[in-house]
Amino acid sequence: MKRLIIFAFLLLILPAIIVLLMWFPLKFILVAGAFLVIVGTYDLLQSKHAILRNFPILGHIRFMLELVRPEIQQYFIASNQSERPFNRETRALVYQRAKNQRDTQPFGTQNDVRAPGYFSIRHSLCPTVLSHDEGYVMVGGPQCSQPYYASRLNVSALSFGALSPNAIMALNKGAKLGCFAHNTGEGGLSPYHLQGGDIIFQLGTGLFGARTHDGRFCPEEFTKKAHLDVVKMIEIKLSQGAKPSHGGILPAAKVNHEISTIRGVPMGKDCISPPTNPEFSTPEGLLHFVAQLRELSGGKPVGFKLCIGIRSEFLSICKAMLKTGILPDFITVDGSEGGTGAAPLEFADHLGEPLFPALRFVRNALVGTNLKDKIRIICSGKVATGFDMIDKFCLGADMCNSARAMMFALGCLQSLQCNANTCPVGVATQNPRLVKGLVVSDKSVRVKNYHTATIESLLELAGAMGVTGIADLNPKHLFRQTSDFTSKTYAELYEFLEPGVLLGKAIPESFAEAWANASAERF
Repeated sequence: MKRLIIFAFLLLILPAIIVLLMWFPLKFILVAGAFLVIVGTYDLLQSKHAILRNFPILGHIRFMLELVRPEIQQYFIASNQSERPFNRETRALVYQRAKNQRDTQPFGTQNDVRAPGYFSIRHSLCPTVLSHDEGYVMVGGPQCSQPYYASRLNVSALSFGALSPNAIMALNKGAKLGCFAHNTGEGGLSPYHLQGGDIIFQLGTGLFGARTHDGRFCPEEFTKKAHLDVVKMIEIKLSQGAKPSHGGILPAAKVNHEISTIRGVPMGKDCISPPTNPEFSTPEGLLHFVAQLRELSGGKPVGFKLCIGIRSEFLSICKAMLKTGILPDFITVDGSEGGTGAAPLEFADHLGEPLFPALRFVRNALVGTNLKDKIRIICSGKVATGFDMIDKFCLGADMCNSARAMMFALGCLQSLQCNANTCPVGVATQNPRLVKGLVVSDKSVRVKNYHTATIESLLELAGAMGVTGIADLNPKHLFRQTSDFTSKTYAELYEFLEPGVLLGKAIPESFAEAWANASAERF
């Protein structure tokens, strides 16, 4: 009865509305009134939404407010520190650096520097000036004949399909201008990646760009792409932080004819990669695949990317390295806080190990097996500032990859519409009307500016700490607040293994069970 009363009330006040709107043309008033009657009648008769049956016409206000809730939250309610995944302070810093604007801060920090979990580093009374060369590192182990002199900061895996053609082109042209590398993501090497910037060619579990019609690895297709001059490194994706043990998801709305052709998948359906690579199923198989790709590419650096899950499985890979003698040139460690265009909520929120403990574990595993000096560690997961890089280098990383910060440099607003094909700034969409808003010539310069300023920040911070090189950073340099008045270094808080300790008989207790369960023959 209540809903009928509300509907009747709305109809009764319609004449009053007409009187108030007398200055509008009669045709407009009649059309508006008829529209309200039709909407209200439909609301009463439909059975899908209870709120509309109980509150016809008025119920639509709720849906309209819900539609703009993220924008209201972002622009009027959230503080500089409260938003996730990236807060306003971090986003603003990326925007400022991308635009070459003032990036200083007045009146002191807005962080609670005494809160448990707060990270910091300590300065030296004898600061140093690090050379520009410290912003680069050589990638390529003893089995690599074409090592790559890589920037300490590169574009993380961002696939064409998940991102628009204009976004991919701007990122690659920015990489060319700034002399850093651009990871293709698992979507394959598209024409939009070939704008002159250095490329890290990623082979995901779907093997897009190097696959046969039945989804298996195609050596001929891979060789053709891997021998391009701009392709500098090859990365095998085992898993990613935002959805580990789950294949990549490209919603059907984004699978247009061009993407269908590049990936070799049908249009009109979600493009979901398999959770595992069809070319191997054991640690030894993975390393033989690494050796095969290195040979097919002409000796370019080859590595793999993963999110750390069951620890014995990564130790199985380490045992396989020792057994076969085949070493990857790099290992990319992706934290569970890493981003993606589309992920099941439970996978993104609760699966996988966060970057800090994962990075510490991988460092310990490689040091404990005497392999760390032969393999570079690349890390990805919420890297946006120079300090974000410093803390990762303190824990054993040699390089950092960034995806979402590079998207901010392109103009991303964190509107959280990546999975809906409705990105308002043309970054994560295939809608031509939205894509054309992203001007490649302008955004590529912003990507380059952001990279340059972030590397400068990294070198300034490291110099303030008094080190002579990035390689000197270690766990003793990174502090974590444990109480209101106490902070400890990571070396004091956590275990860091000595070289070769896993090869002896006295296996540290923290590794003993996982090491015993690890096998080169199986994951």
